[in-house]
This record gives sequence, C-alpha cells and structure tokens, in this order.
Amino acid sequence: MLTRPLLHRRGLLSLMGGTVLATGAMGARRAWAGPAVARAGDDNLTIEFDSSLNSRLISRLGDRAAALTDFAPSETVTLADDRIIDRFAFVDQDRQGVNDAHGAGVRHTVRGVSSEGLEKTVALTFYDRYPGFGLMKVSWRATRGEPLAIKSWRVGGHTLKSSGAGFWSWSGSTHEDRRDWVQPVGEDFDQANFMGMNASDYGSGTPVADVWRPDAGLAVGHVELTPKLISLPIVATPAGASVVLEEARAVTLKPGETLTSLDAFVTTHRRDYYATLDAYRRVMADRGLAAPKAPDGSYEAVWCAWGYDRDFTVAEIEGTYTKVRDLGFKWAVLDDGWQTNEGDWALDPRKFRSEADMIAFARNIRAAGLKPKLWLAPLAVDPGSDLLHDHTDMLLLDENGAVQDVTWWNAFTLCPAYEPTRDYTRKLVHKIIGEWGFQGLKLDGQHMNGVAPCYNPAHNHARPEESVEKLQDFWKMVYDTAREADPEAVVEFCPCGTAYAFHNLPYTNQVPASDPLSSWQVRLKGKSLKALMGRDAAYAGDHVELSDGGNDFASSVGIGAVISTKFTWPHEGRGKDANFLLTPEREALWRKWADIYNARMLPKGQYLGELYDIGFDKPEAHAVAKDGRLYYAFYAPEWDGSVVLRGLGEGVWRLNDYFNGVDLGSVSAEAPRIAARFEKFLLIEATPMQGERV
Repeated sequence: MLTRPLLHRRGLLSLMGGTVLATGAMGARRAWAGPAVARAGDDNLTIEFDSSLNSRLISRLGDRAAALTDFAPSETVTLADDRIIDRFAFVDQDRQGVNDAHGAGVRHTVRGVSSEGLEKTVALTFYDRYPGFGLMKVSWRATRGEPLAIKSWRVGGHTLKSSGAGFWSWSGSTHEDRRDWVQPVGEDFDQANFMGMNASDYGSGTPVADVWRPDAGLAVGHVELTPKLISLPIVATPAGASVVLEEARAVTLKPGETLTSLDAFVTTHRRDYYATLDAYRRVMADRGLAAPKAPDGSYEAVWCAWGYDRDFTVAEIEGTYTKVRDLGFKWAVLDDGWQTNEGDWALDPRKFRSEADMIAFARNIRAAGLKPKLWLAPLAVDPGSDLLHDHTDMLLLDENGAVQDVTWWNAFTLCPAYEPTRDYTRKLVHKIIGEWGFQGLKLDGQHMNGVAPCYNPAHNHARPEESVEKLQDFWKMVYDTAREADPEAVVEFCPCGTAYAFHNLPYTNQVPASDPLSSWQVRLKGKSLKALMGRDAAYAGDHVELSDGGNDFASSVGIGAVISTKFTWPHEGRGKDANFLLTPEREALWRKWADIYNARMLPKGQYLGELYDIGFDKPEAHAVAKDGRLYYAFYAPEWDGSVVLRGLGEGVWRLNDYFNGVDLGSVSAEAPRIAARFEKFLLIEATPMQGERV
C-alpha cells in the first residue's frame, strides 16, 4: 500500500523544480524549457506550455501578470522500470466553448508526443463561475512500438517560486499523530498526503493540497465523486514549494490503448487556502455532492456527559441538567459507556435495565428543557461481542485476511459496502431515534473517516476498492435513516483527530473540531470546514475543556462555531485528565460566554474566510457577517499594535469589544485600522451607523 510519495525526494526535486541533478547538486534549468507555444486559462490564471509540454502558471490576480512557477514537466508517467516520460513534443492546440453542470466555459486541449511513442493530451477547462480554477483531465495513448508498462502517473506538478517570505500549506490528509492541517513549509518539509489509510484506523481526507506565500498561492486536487487512493505530496525544494497529484496505477498500454487521469484541478489564489476550498466545494456541489442545510438544532449550544467518562451513573448525569439548562446550553449528550460493547450495542444493565429505562432517560432530558443526543461508533465491533461471533462475514479484511483495527476501543472494522452491515446499522439507528426518542446522534471514531480496500471473499466485491468508495453511501444511509425517523434530527460526525473526508460531509449536519489538540486547531479546522461545507456550516469547537487553558470559548465564538462543554457538577468527573468541575469561577465565565453565544448565534452568519490569511496575517484574524453587522476576531498570546478591519461596507461603523463591553470608536473602509492591545483575543462587533463621521 502506498504511504509515501511515488517519487523519492531526489526525483521529485528534479521534476518539480524545473532543474536537473548533477553530481548531487542542483544544476541548470532544463535545456528544453523554452518559449510558450500554447496557452490555456482565463483572466485570473494562464497556463503556458513550451515545445516539450512543460508548463508554468501565470497569475493575473495582482496589478500585473506574474509567473508563479518556472516551466517544468507537470504531467508525466513513470514506467515499470522507473524511467519517467516527461518530454512531449508539441503537436497542436484546440479551443472550444462548453456549457455543462458548471456553467459556461472554455475547454483548451493541448497535445504532444514523446519519443517513446506516447501521445499526451491535456484538457483544461475554465468556467466563468470559477475564475482561476482550471479543471484538468490528462490522457496518454500508446501510438506505436512495444507495449508500455506503466506503474504511475502525475498531473498538476508545479513549484511555487520563493518570494523570500516563506510558505504555508494546507493538506487534506489524515495522520495518526493528528497534526495540524495548516503548517508552515520549512526547508525540509516533505509530506506525502496519501489519501488512503496511513494507519489501521486513520485515513482518507479531502483530496486537496495547497501552498501559498504572502502574495499568491497554488493548489491541486481531484473532483471525483468518490474517494481515490492517490497522493498529493507537498515538498520543499530549493526552488520553492511543490505540489502534485499522483496515482500508482499499474497498466500496460498496447498500441492504441489509453491511460486517463482522474478529473483533477489546478488553481491559483490570493491569501490563504480558503478560496481554494470554497471553489472546490461549489464545484463538487455542481456535481451532486454538497453538505445539507443544517436545522436550527445543529446550532444550539452543547453539553456532553463525557466529563463523567464511561463509568457514569444515570443519577449524576440527570443531576446536572438543571445547571446545563440554566447556563444556556440546549443539548444533553450521553457519550460512550451506555452499551455493553461496540458491536452488539446492548444496554449496560448497571445503568439501564431495559429499553424502557433508556426511553425514560431520553424523556427526562426533554422534560428538563433539553434535547437528547446519543453517542454511537458505527462500523466498530469488539472481540467477544455476539455480533462478531455470529457474523464474522461482516468484517473488513485485507489481502492477507487480516482485520482492520480500531485502536481506541480495541475493536475491528466492519465493511461499509456489505449489505448485512448496512441492514444491521439501519435498524440500530432507527431504534435510537424512532423508538428510544433521541433527537440526535453523535457518530464518533477515527475509523469512520476512511477504510482500507476489502478482500473479504464473503462480500463478492467487484473490486477491493468498493469499500473505500462506498463508505460515503454507508453514511448517507445512516443520515437518511435518522432524518426519516425525525426530520429535525442532528447527525453529528466526529472522526476523532482526522482530516475530514469531504465525500462524507454531505451526510452530516454538524461537525466538531473532533478532539482538537489546541485552540489553534479549533480555529483552523473551523476555517476549513466553513469552506468545505458552507459559510454557515454548523461547526462546533468541541468540548471547551480541550482548548488552551480548558476555557477558550473565544476561539469558538469568534470564528462562528457552536460552543460545547463537558463540565461536571456538583462533583468532579472521571478520567486521567479529569478537571471538569464547574467551580463558581467557571460557572460565571461559562454563563457569560453562553449568553454572548446565544445572543449573537454567529454560526448562522456568513464566515468571510477570504478576508484574512491564517498563516501570514498577524495577529491571526477571522470575520463573520450577520444581520447587517460584521464580527471580527483577533488572536495572539499578546498584542500591542494595530489591527485592520477588512470587508467594511460604505459609511461609518461603530465598534464594540463585545466580550468586555467597551466602545472602541468608529472606522470606515477608507480608514479601517485601529490601535489594539489585548491578551489572547479581541472580539469586535462592527455596526453600520447612519449620518455619523469618523
């Protein structure tokens, strides 16, 4: 299984840096890189090809056109003997108008032939609705000679040239160490971004890789309707920061046969990655994959009983409801521990003697003025469970017949593409919502994000990759079943610590920060998911106890995220890091933040991710528009300087520090900068004023 870039670093440097390697050092630029003989693009981006079909990207987003990359072989194939075919003599170019699901546009087709008898055709389509976002499909056709044994292909290989100010990156891949999705690109940065399984239960993600410098960025990815086992490596090179889309696909081409790439894209942008993900989301919506509109319940503040850990008692949970309601939280979530095991999902008799007890438990939550939600980890099955004993046929097995582990629960993974697995889960979800009376599901576990190819002979898969590609259909079934039982059901998807798989997002109406390791992750995940699901996505900051200091509601409120907590009261909770007791000091602070959140409900506003660069702008800044007002959030350990309020409309805007209740004066779009001094955060509400002057 591929878990690293197809090319070793030395080969990637050679191809993507537009250079050759000699005696271990970087040499001169490729001798055959020359003047442009073909062009494709629009008013924002031009892709130029030279006589060997090397290409470079010209950005037109600034005051003048700028070459972001040098000519380099951007679309290549690697043969079974590791030879790389990367030089194709230009033959011709064609241009024609198109009008399809993405609207009106122009398709440019460039063709060339290699000395090995391989004809390459690059089709680039630019649509009016997506300026600077070129959809790409590449084909390689064997025209003569002996069959060509190919082991991999690459498209969109470009190196963003250095401006001297450094680079930042966004990667959509999942890693067991739960690293940041947004990272600076240091001198030795090298991340494979394989979109399959990078550990037994960590895999998949969003198939996009983006690098940027202060003035410009570029990105590549694919727009297929199902997940694909590809890589999107980001590599620091002496020339800059490189991206590419590559797939290992062994095929032998006889004369007349063709290898075709996935539907891919290449794009340029200003500021950070937000514009890329926003355009990607809209393109995928055109193709039929879009997040659903969230019901009002998805935006309501959440209290979760996880502070009491698995060894909770019903009495202590129910004893907390009054405090939860009085503080302004609306949901009460019963987390892990209600069941005997993962797989059977039978009630733990120490807590619920019968289903009547569970029905009464959900009813009591509603009677307390709250909404009940239940935790569930579908696709996980424990050793020793009756389900595993009776239905080993449901297991996902690799090519050696081994199971796929779910490490957190010491469980195994069920195959989502196997109908008995689907039927079993469908009945369980209907019971929870339709019979027990819960109004929401918390779907949890890193294993939910992606699965490995399945070789279980009992499943009769047409291809092992069916499990990978049909995982999204499994989650659609879960979502549809819950919503059929209760049209207002909230289906939370929490793939612990993973980079969300975009293809699963159409089947959830609430997404949390999913076990953030820092407040920084709360904010960068929020920016990413608002881009991938919509500006008003019901994104939650997860339990505030996971944030910096365990009390950083500001990182959720300021970016337009749902607030969440797992406080315990009147006694301390459990677990190795238990420190969740709602002390009088915490109660006052929690109440203040809940009041601020409920009064403004910023997640229902429009997140303006294009206004600020999360990597290069200091202090870090975010903006949300709601009900004619603009809300700004600035973050830094300490700040004493000025901040700029971008996106202001005409006229004068009155500013208020809405956490501290302090009037900050007035600004206008012509003079949007104010002096600011703060620790950790500054939250500003900007209100348009009529007839006033700054």
